Amino acid sequence: MNCLECSKELSYIDHKTAMETFGVELCKRHQSLITKLIRKNKTPLQAVQLYYGLKEAGVPAMLEWWDGKKFVHIAISRVKLNIEIDTEYNMITHEQAIKDLDEAMQSFKNGFTTIRIPHILVKHYLKETINNVVDIVESLRANIKVI
Repeated sequence: MNCLECSKELSYIDHKTAMETFGVELCKRHQSLITKLIRKNKTPLQAVQLYYGLKEAGVPAMLEWWDGKKFVHIAISRVKLNIEIDTEYNMITHEQAIKDLDEAMQSFKNGFTTIRIPHILVKHYLKETINNVVDIVESLRANIKVI
């Protein structure tokens, strides 16, 4: 049981607290940092879980990356992929849908692909979600090499 961020060995209490709070193994210091990040940016818990899952899968992701206009939940800059965790997809209005589409278009104009993943997918199918994102990253990487 080691911290996924710094590899520090976790005590039983730190491990239990991290798993109950975040669903990932973090030392007390990194639990504190993630708590601050969640409060500051309203980061969904599922973004944290997906970020660490991708990190374990070898994907060099960044959590709450500033793209020049807004914070992106997860960014994988080497393949220009932004991932947003959608927490309110079941109550989307047409105004929100247009706003989301506009944001995706702006990212695309800057060379980035933006995908929105429903939080419920990460919550119940984390491993499958990680595998799909890894496949997307590999496809984008292959397309970059072709160009």
